[in-house]
Amino acid sequence: MHDQGLLIIILLLATGVILVGVLRFLQLPAVFAYLLTGVILGPHALAVVPDLASTRQLAAFGVVFLMFSIGLEFSLSQFMSMRRLIFGMGAAQVLLTSVIFVGIALIIPLSWKTGVILGGILAMSSTAMVIRALAEKMEMQSRHGRIAVSVLLFQDLAVVPLLILIPALAGSAKELPHDLAMAGLKAVVVLLVLLVIGRPIMRPWFQLIANRKSTELFMLNVLLVTLALAWITEQAGLSLALGAFVAGMLISETAYRYQVEADIAPFRDILLGLFFVTIGMLVDLPAWWANIAWVLIVLLLIVFLKGFLVWGLSRLFGYEPGVALRSAIVLAQAGEFGFVLLALANQYQLLPAHVLQPVLGGMLLSMMLAPILVERNGWIARKLVGSYRNHRDQQLTEIRAADLKAHVVLCGYGRVGQSVGRVLEEEAIPFIALDLDPVRVRQAQSAGESIFYGDASRRDVLQAAGIFSARAVVITYANVASSQRVLSIIKELRPELPVVVRAHDDSQLEKLEAAGADEVVPEVNEGALMLASQTLLLIGFPISTVLRRVRRFRQERYQFFRGAFWGGSEPGEDQASARLASIPLGETAFGLHLSLRELNLTSFGVSVVAVRRHGIRGRDPAPDTVLKSGDVLVLFGSPAALTKAELYVLEGNTAQETAVTA
Repeated sequence: MHDQGLLIIILLLATGVILVGVLRFLQLPAVFAYLLTGVILGPHALAVVPDLASTRQLAAFGVVFLMFSIGLEFSLSQFMSMRRLIFGMGAAQVLLTSVIFVGIALIIPLSWKTGVILGGILAMSSTAMVIRALAEKMEMQSRHGRIAVSVLLFQDLAVVPLLILIPALAGSAKELPHDLAMAGLKAVVVLLVLLVIGRPIMRPWFQLIANRKSTELFMLNVLLVTLALAWITEQAGLSLALGAFVAGMLISETAYRYQVEADIAPFRDILLGLFFVTIGMLVDLPAWWANIAWVLIVLLLIVFLKGFLVWGLSRLFGYEPGVALRSAIVLAQAGEFGFVLLALANQYQLLPAHVLQPVLGGMLLSMMLAPILVERNGWIARKLVGSYRNHRDQQLTEIRAADLKAHVVLCGYGRVGQSVGRVLEEEAIPFIALDLDPVRVRQAQSAGESIFYGDASRRDVLQAAGIFSARAVVITYANVASSQRVLSIIKELRPELPVVVRAHDDSQLEKLEAAGADEVVPEVNEGALMLASQTLLLIGFPISTVLRRVRRFRQERYQFFRGAFWGGSEPGEDQASARLASIPLGETAFGLHLSLRELNLTSFGVSVVAVRRHGIRGRDPAPDTVLKSGDVLVLFGSPAALTKAELYVLEGNTAQETAVTA
């Protein structure tokens, strides 16, 4: 038995590794791999893995950690800023979906309980899949992105009462009102107790654990808190997942939220994968084929009925047809929590077998279609809605109408972008700003500012903004992934164009520079510098001393503060002062195939600031960096030292001897 159990684990791991690898190559979510693993090895196919209660119990912890992660993401400020869409449109979508499926269930006919459960299951969309796809496409702040995120947030919250409702529905009809009232009362009492007692305790407790400086102890503490709160809610007659959600909420208010999220990810992903394996084991392919018509009907209901609901609600909330259609396409699929609710309903035997299989089939097929639909949502909207296509074309026409030359392109026009714009305006430097917040664009345009609604991660938008005639680009996004996406397109279109990028702190420096940023400005460092400067002034230091300190800090932090590229004589400057120089390496350069350590340019009194390769500047290159044809060396030093170093890099030993003799 021991060897057989080990063999089952090995088969599960091997099948999972192969399928995850294949589906990742096909750019499909890993969840499909786990589902297919369960289908192939489950009792309805090869029957390798038995459907054991112990396996299901272990898989349930995947749901626990998923709910814990959702709790970590719970942000009161985010909810307040989007409350109209979340509690208006999100609530309407979930409630209307449930009501419609109750009606469909009664027509078929099925019991109203089955209709309520199906409504809750099919109201869910895939939070993980949609959020990831929108982030990669830089559509999180677009109008359809905001709608999708708002609806998904309410769906995640709606899981909590549904986890309470489904067990209550398993009781008798006479006792249902009493069971629901008791479940609701217990949920309120337990949540209040946990929140009232837990909130003041959680922060100092995690501080105490973190002060021990032990990774193992910190991880054990996270598991203890999560599972203990899950156990408390289960003992109260609720669910493990509800307690995990509360644990995530409590920890999200501490300074350790991001560390906890990183630590818990391996447990969550592995156990959640096992959960989806158990879902796949429910799949009965012969039953699917026997009920293929119902499987397709469920698929059509998920994609078109739910899509139509989202479209109608978007129009009701004042959005144009194209935006409404994109929102509908993005949300037209089943979600992970739908499977959670499906498994819970199956556990309480609330779904007949002839209903379970078609619903499961339709959900899986909708999720297989989802990556294609989300990826192509804009293309579909432009094809189907003429007004939306014309609107997008008009946006590009408006941007081109600015017709600027030697200007600066600002990507993002929030507080940081507007501050940069004010400085450029005072220096009489023309600029064009691109932003995805329609309210901000409308208000700024009415004030006469050069701003347009446009996605800077799109090639046609950057080209319309005059990227080929611009002097520089400034990216002010707070999101690193968004900045990287814009950088990749800029470097593809015009590699030599200088790009300055905003960052939160130095932890984002390497990613942005690797993507091609010429300079990265961390706002935390600059804020600290200004605080220190004001402090020195207030306690009596002369302004000359403060300015000297600021200059020294920036010379150490920013490479291009160390000097500048001079085109000739600089009036008012010391002609012997240090500066920057760039040296392109042709095919005959002596320095080719040598490392910076071997060249030893510091012996000439210069420092290597950067090596530009394929349009991407690598700042502070490592001594082991080997130079290649086409590279551009950026050096810093005095004019005399730069001349000697350039001769040596280009011509070699003879030039070195000449330089030394001179």
